[in-house]
Amino acid sequence: MFKKLGLLPRLIIAIICGILIGKFLPQWCVGLLATFNGIFGNFLGFAIPLIILGFVAPGIADLGKGAGKLLGITVALAYGSTLLAGFFAYFVGTNIMPKFINFVANVAASNPEEHLLPPYFTIEMPPIMGVMTAILLAFILGIGMSAIEEKTLHNATVEFQKIVTMLVSYVIIPLLPIHVAGIFANMTFAGEVGRIMSVFGKVFLLVIASHITLLLVYFAVACAYGKKNFFQCLKNQIPGYVTALGTQSSAATIPVNVQCAERNGISKAVRDFVIPLCATIHLAGSTITITMCSIAVMMLHGMQFNFASMVGFIAMLGITMVAAPGVPGGAIMSALGVLQTMLGFSEAQLGLMIALYIAQDSFGTACNVSGDNAIAIVVDKIAARMERETATQKGKRTSREPQFAGK
Repeated sequence: MFKKLGLLPRLIIAIICGILIGKFLPQWCVGLLATFNGIFGNFLGFAIPLIILGFVAPGIADLGKGAGKLLGITVALAYGSTLLAGFFAYFVGTNIMPKFINFVANVAASNPEEHLLPPYFTIEMPPIMGVMTAILLAFILGIGMSAIEEKTLHNATVEFQKIVTMLVSYVIIPLLPIHVAGIFANMTFAGEVGRIMSVFGKVFLLVIASHITLLLVYFAVACAYGKKNFFQCLKNQIPGYVTALGTQSSAATIPVNVQCAERNGISKAVRDFVIPLCATIHLAGSTITITMCSIAVMMLHGMQFNFASMVGFIAMLGITMVAAPGVPGGAIMSALGVLQTMLGFSEAQLGLMIALYIAQDSFGTACNVSGDNAIAIVVDKIAARMERETATQKGKRTSREPQFAGK
C-alpha cells in the first residue's frame, strides 16, 4: 500500500515519522538511521556523476536535430527564460527570506551539523569521476554526437540514460523517504527541526507565488509581442497547468499542452516542434524552486553567499537539468552535483533540498509547461515573420492557420 502512494505523501509520512523517532525513541534508533543515511549518501555521491552523464549527454545531442534557425531561437529563448527565472528567484529570495529566516541570530557559532549523531559505520563508495569531470564529458559527448550525426554512440548514451533512469526510479527514489526520515530524526534529536520546519511552509508559499508572478509576466510579454488576448491565452493554458499538477511530468503533459497551444492559435508546425522541445530544456519553474530552496538552506545553516557566487550556479542549472528524467523530482536529482560542487552542500543539506523540492514538484512542473506555451507564442510570431520574408523574396503568398483556432 505504501508503494501505491505518490512520492510527496511518502515524504510527508517520512518527515512525520522522522520527527517522532528523533523525539521519542532511544538514541540507538536515530543512530541506525544515521548509519543508513551515511551509506545512502555515499551511494548518492557515487551516482551523481552517472546521473549527469546519463541525462545531459543525450539531451544535448538531441538539441542538434531540428528546425535550423528556429531551433536556435527556441533554445535561446528557453535558456534565457531559465536564467531570468533564476535571477528573479535570487532577488525575491534574498529580499524576502531574511524577514523570516534570521540566519545570524539562529545559527550557533559552531556548525549545526556538528550536533548530529554520526553513523555507526560507513561504506566508502568513491565515484568513478568528479562532478565537474562528468559535466565536461557530457558536454563534449553531447556536442560531438550532434555534430557528427552518427547513431552508434548516441544509441549507447540513450541506453545508458535508460539504465540511469531505472537507477533513479527503482533505487534512489524509493529509498528517499527513509533518507529524509533519517535526516529529520537526527535534526529532531539535535534540536534543529523546529527552526527548519517553521521555515518550510513560508518558503513553499513564496516559491508558488513566484511561479505565478513569473507566468503572468511571461504571458503578458508574449501576448503583447504575438498580438494575442492575454486573458484568453491564460484561460486556454488551464488544462495544461492542471494536468502538470497531477502528473508531475512535463513529458506526460505534452499532448495536453499541444492542445493548449492550438487553442492559442499557434501554427501546427511550431506547436509540434516547440512544445516537445521545451518540455526537456525549459525549466523556469524548477529553477525558481531550486534557487529559492538553496538560498533558504544556506540561510538556515549560516552559509555565506552573494550574487556573484549564484550567477554561475544559476547558469549551470539551466544546462544540467536538460532532459531531466521523467520521474518526480528529476530536476533536483540532476541538480545535486551542482549544489554539491558550486554551493558546497553537505549530504544532509542535499536531503533537505530534495524534501523541499519534492514538496512543490507539481507546481514547478506546471510552471515549466505553462512557460513553454508563452515561448511558443513568441516563436510562432517569429516564424510567421520569417515565412513572410521568405515568401516576399520568392513572390509567393503565405498560408498560415488563423491566429485563434479555438477558445
